[in-house]
Amino acid sequence: MSNTFPTYCKYLLISGLASAVVSCSNTRFLKENQMLYTGAEVKIESDTISKKEKKDLQAALETNLTPKPNSTFLGMRPKLYFYNIAKEPKKDKGFNYWLKYKMGEKPVLLGDVDREFNKDIIENYSENKGYFNARATYDTVSKNKKAKVIYTLRPGARYLIDGVKFQKDSTLINQEIQNIAGKTLLKNGRPFDLDVIKAERERIDNNLKERGFYYFHPDNIIVQADSTVNKNHKVELNVKLKDNTPPLATQQFSIDKVVVFPNYNIQDVKEGKYSVPMDRDSLSKYAFDDIYVIDPQHKFKPKIFDRALYFKKGDLYNRSNHNLTLNRLISLGVFKFVKNEFVTSDSLNHKFDAYYLLTPRQIQSLRLEALGRTNSASYAGSELNLNWTHRNFFRGAEQFKASIYGAFDFQMGGAQDANNIFRAGANVQLSIPRIVAPFRFHSSSEFVPRTNITLGYEFQNRTKYYTLNNFTASFGYLWKENARKEHELKVIDITLVSPEKVTAEYEANSANNPAMRRIVQKQLIFGPTYSYTYTNTMLPKKNTFYYKGTLDLAGNISGLVSGANVKEGKEKKIFGIPFSQYAKIENDFRFYHKFTEKSSLATRLIAGVAYPYGNSEFVPFSKQFFSGGSNSIRAFRARTLGPGSFDPRTMKAGTYFDQSGDIKLELNAEYRANLYKFINAAVFVDAGNIWLLNADKDRPGAKFSKDFLDEVAVGAGVGLRLDFSILVLRLDLAMPLRVPYYEKGNRWAFDKINFGDPSWRKDNLVLNIAIGYPF
Repeated sequence: MSNTFPTYCKYLLISGLASAVVSCSNTRFLKENQMLYTGAEVKIESDTISKKEKKDLQAALETNLTPKPNSTFLGMRPKLYFYNIAKEPKKDKGFNYWLKYKMGEKPVLLGDVDREFNKDIIENYSENKGYFNARATYDTVSKNKKAKVIYTLRPGARYLIDGVKFQKDSTLINQEIQNIAGKTLLKNGRPFDLDVIKAERERIDNNLKERGFYYFHPDNIIVQADSTVNKNHKVELNVKLKDNTPPLATQQFSIDKVVVFPNYNIQDVKEGKYSVPMDRDSLSKYAFDDIYVIDPQHKFKPKIFDRALYFKKGDLYNRSNHNLTLNRLISLGVFKFVKNEFVTSDSLNHKFDAYYLLTPRQIQSLRLEALGRTNSASYAGSELNLNWTHRNFFRGAEQFKASIYGAFDFQMGGAQDANNIFRAGANVQLSIPRIVAPFRFHSSSEFVPRTNITLGYEFQNRTKYYTLNNFTASFGYLWKENARKEHELKVIDITLVSPEKVTAEYEANSANNPAMRRIVQKQLIFGPTYSYTYTNTMLPKKNTFYYKGTLDLAGNISGLVSGANVKEGKEKKIFGIPFSQYAKIENDFRFYHKFTEKSSLATRLIAGVAYPYGNSEFVPFSKQFFSGGSNSIRAFRARTLGPGSFDPRTMKAGTYFDQSGDIKLELNAEYRANLYKFINAAVFVDAGNIWLLNADKDRPGAKFSKDFLDEVAVGAGVGLRLDFSILVLRLDLAMPLRVPYYEKGNRWAFDKINFGDPSWRKDNLVLNIAIGYPF
């Protein structure tokens, strides 16, 4: 017989022993006659309901029981153990206080459990779900100073709806209720459910709010249930207005005056500088079309409120326009607080005035930012930004932003003047809260559409290589259909790259390398770009999605009109500079699955292609795809992966530094879990690569082919994220599992992993330090 013992058996023994030790050590802290409460179980005894109904009812009942037992981890209660071993602190701070009350958890005892109260919860919940005459009992099971409570429920048959009647009368509000009765949530044959009845009252209220019944409330509706007319577990429902419904709730209101206070301040009101409401005579001098704008200092153009407000004089009140107006005022970006009041002005004719009390944000702000950073490409550096913002530039809620910046990145571990990068520049942006166009654009979204105009310049110096001047300009529109769908169209997006100085060393290194030469050539890129974003990640759902698709069409019309064809020697120029012509599309799809409140799975798929044609043989370097780095495949240093199976180790030192491609495929998966408060951990896997559309003799294996799957890189690692609310500091440690430039059949790197070898660790363990999540 073998004396060896299976590893998994050893683990089970150790795990079981640890569980027993912690469990026993927790119960030994209990006083005499105290018992540790370990939870509750609900048993359902019934021959009339299905297994699924039993399972759903049991899960719902156990969720509602109180209190919850001490939390467990692998069968142990470590938080309870920390509480027990920590001494009672003398102050509300220090290590003992942190261990006992932050890391620890107070014991939940059997004496803390109100079993009669839980029994009532079980019976009441069951009846609310249609199990009338439900009865429950309970029993306590104890052993070794631990106890659990078992509740037994006998629910009987579930009652079904057999007839829904909306009581009629001659009032206006009843006529409105009758008009929407056909879409009731109360359906014949469905189980009686109090939650559905509540939802039906909310449905009626929402519809009435759309028809002017501002003062109506769901509690004004009563749903009477009668189970005596049928003995076969059926119930009839009668929906009606309560007899004591306030008269005001039954009246349909319309808008009389719309008054805006764009400089509202509660302190000014207290000091009597102005009051709310105001009479019509005192308002007359502030009239603008059908609204009144109380702005004696003329800080805002009244026209912006005419576009934002959806209520006009004589309109019937409705909740949609009410909420839409408030959201549009907020989305202007110039108001810190937006408050709304409705004041009855004519009770006989059921009219009220709508007052909008707007507190402006600080109109101008100046912010200085100093940043430090490092990346996986062995660069570290800092950046200084000075930003000025004016939120009401032309008195129409236009946002003007201007910034100047300077940045310096140096290569760690090498010559300090070899590959260092210096950048300096300035940017200005004017964002206008409407569509500026020769056509009329109407948006009924709660988000104000914007016209954005930008100008920028950047000076870039890569020491010992080259100096570039980059000019950018764009004009376009940004609008949102709703909270989930966003569109951005740049009618014109221009980039001009002009080299100022190219060193002899770079000229020599790029003599036989077209890709390197293209970086320092004059480039003129212009054309429209469009992006569409859909996301529901803001919703409290188990599964959420994010998608962004981008289309970039450069030089298309100019190329077609001029007949440009660089392959036939018909290269066209503008101002002596060849313009780029290409089509580029990129898709970014993300899926998030929440396991619990503290754990989730995040995945991302990126697919993109850039195709040069007409006046261009190659896609401009700045518009190509890159891979590797802190937000990409983290096991490979930034911009060093690919293209294809090209081996960067075969290149002469100093001849190339950033690898780019025309095609990109990338897939990322990351499991995230909260360890303690602001400390989060992650385990991730990244896969993907970039490729060229055309072969490059200097980079063999770079072209996309039918064997592209064999050239996919794979990396994996672990991460630590420190969530400080205002920012997330991320540290990811990754290593390559599959290297595309290794020989075919030998690209998986599992057999090469050697954590004990310093040289392997240096070449294969990549630390990424970044701000925010990678996706």
